[in-house]
Amino acid sequence: MKIIDLSQEIYDSMPVYDGDPKVKIEDLHFIDQDGWNLKSLSFGSHTGTHVDAPIHMHSDAETLSDLKLDRFIGDAVRLSVGDKIPEGLGLLFDSGVFDLDLVDKILNLNSKFVAVSSKVDFPVEVERKLLGSGVITFTDLINVEAIPKGQVFTFFGVPLKIKKGDGSPIRAFAIL
Repeated sequence: MKIIDLSQEIYDSMPVYDGDPKVKIEDLHFIDQDGWNLKSLSFGSHTGTHVDAPIHMHSDAETLSDLKLDRFIGDAVRLSVGDKIPEGLGLLFDSGVFDLDLVDKILNLNSKFVAVSSKVDFPVEVERKLLGSGVITFTDLINVEAIPKGQVFTFFGVPLKIKKGDGSPIRAFAIL
């Protein structure tokens, strides 16, 4: 068994999407002073490697707390935009430019979820259509090149259980 970490680190003042809250992480308590360490964390729900729930782009849609845990875990395959899409698996795209025609193919093949590396051009209208069709999206994954192309692996991208959440940073990983 091999485990591949697919998550970015979250750190103070890291880059975020335009308009998103800045990341602020500060030390509040210290072992030598207080007997324990404690940090204050402040960042948006779509910071770093994260999952998007349908409510992110559609009112009255499923929130993170509506979704069952099995929606964030499953068999998947790494591929590039333009590769043949297998039926019924989660899809992890390593490169390419998404368009709405690709979304239609993904929906027709009953893909469980779509994950994209930070190297994929993933337009808002593409994500909106996937989420509107109930396909959750995972974005800004790293280290995807460590997963052999075309090999089925188990993907994990479990979010924090944020009540009525629209998204959450995740610790994404693949098990080969």
